[in-house]
Amino acid sequence: MSRVAHPAGPRHADVLPAEHPPAPPADLNALDPAIWPRSARRADGILNLGGIDVRDLAGQHGTPVFVLDEEDFRGRCRDFVQAFGDQAAVFYAAKAFCCRGVLRWAAEEGLGVDVCTGGELEIALAAGVDPAMITMHGSNKLLAELERAVATGVGHVVVDSFEEIARLAYLTEERDARTDGRPAGDRNAAKKAGAGRAPRVLVRVTTGVEAHTHEFVATAHDDQKFGFSLSSGAADEAVRRVLAAPSLDFAGLHSHIGSQIYDTAGFDVAAHRVLELAVRIRAEHGVHIDELDLGGGFGIAYVPEDDPADIKVVAQSLHDIVRAQCAAAGLEVPRLTVEPGRAIAGPGTVTLYEVGTIKDVDGLRSYVSVDGGMSDNIRTALYGAEYTCALASRESAAPPMLSRLVGRHCESGDIVVRDTYLPADLAPGDLVAVAATGAYCRSMASNYNHVPRPPVVAVRDGASRVLLRRETPEDLLSLDEG
Repeated sequence: MSRVAHPAGPRHADVLPAEHPPAPPADLNALDPAIWPRSARRADGILNLGGIDVRDLAGQHGTPVFVLDEEDFRGRCRDFVQAFGDQAAVFYAAKAFCCRGVLRWAAEEGLGVDVCTGGELEIALAAGVDPAMITMHGSNKLLAELERAVATGVGHVVVDSFEEIARLAYLTEERDARTDGRPAGDRNAAKKAGAGRAPRVLVRVTTGVEAHTHEFVATAHDDQKFGFSLSSGAADEAVRRVLAAPSLDFAGLHSHIGSQIYDTAGFDVAAHRVLELAVRIRAEHGVHIDELDLGGGFGIAYVPEDDPADIKVVAQSLHDIVRAQCAAAGLEVPRLTVEPGRAIAGPGTVTLYEVGTIKDVDGLRSYVSVDGGMSDNIRTALYGAEYTCALASRESAAPPMLSRLVGRHCESGDIVVRDTYLPADLAPGDLVAVAATGAYCRSMASNYNHVPRPPVVAVRDGASRVLLRRETPEDLLSLDEG
């Protein structure tokens, strides 16, 4: 049951009035395994993550702190690889959360990495990811970013505009001209390093399919900035231009229909429309697409009402969709690629906060203020995201108290969890944990009000280590040239 209306309107009357509070849970101390990290347990009433008492984590690393269950992250990588099988490729979408540690984990578990900026590309390279296993995305890639991608030999570039096709063709032609002027030994060394290989180009297609999601994270309808429209013929023309560029290697087509998708109906329609384009490509150019990238957007559970499909079911369904569409069109079956980000990074991270103040507002609800807020989790303010939270540093038998978990920033919209229940005996100094904060929280964090960004700490088998350290006031001052 959602409390945030979708722009397309209510589905099956399952949108509650905006101020209608949820019902209290049966047990405030319970941890729903569909929402919390796989290692989350209560021991003597205290939340443990990766075998570590959260009070010890807060004592060692401070609060707020993102606590990332390493085995949860790795396990979800393995789940995707096993579910999609040898006839498919899985690339981790680094935008969900990007640091050297997690990109290294993804690569070690057999995944490629999707990047969409030069910064993400540099982190992937620094993590030791094979450039051939990197895909470069972005709706407005800077010339320097394309130059770097070509120079390092990234495996794929997903083109998003006619200007970008021209830039990429120019860069690769210039590279080839320079390489051809080298002695044979130098040319061979360049090719071994990836510099002599033509980028495998995927044309991003907007299919007109809008997954049932928030307007700001729906990416496949025509009126938006991504990709080439099928309905206008722009996608067909983009393919023509890629094929006409001798320095480019056309690999196939890419489609991404949105985020937080719980079923495969949207993928079915999108795949059908993309493969109709593949039929036209074969008819016009005599070319079969080698690869079909259906993007990511696989949903996760943030609250008990969320019900994402099992990834094994999703994988089987997507394979069936592609095979059936290809059989109907007489096409060779291309390699299927998917790009999970949130589905891998999201569930395994918890944000720990310390309670600062508690205000009862006219008996309506209690405002529970914590030592973080919209600077470490903008998603609630940005598009009404919902979360599950719990008292973490102890258990309580007190009755449920309707609460709003809020931050320390000077904004009335500084809300972490809009409607939740916490024990009525909650007190300053208690630790509260917010589940499923691994995707798009630290990656979208800011220094609003000059608050330093929190650290990310990995936990596994009773040990913790810092992946990203806590920022300090000195870090902020180091940028101030005044």
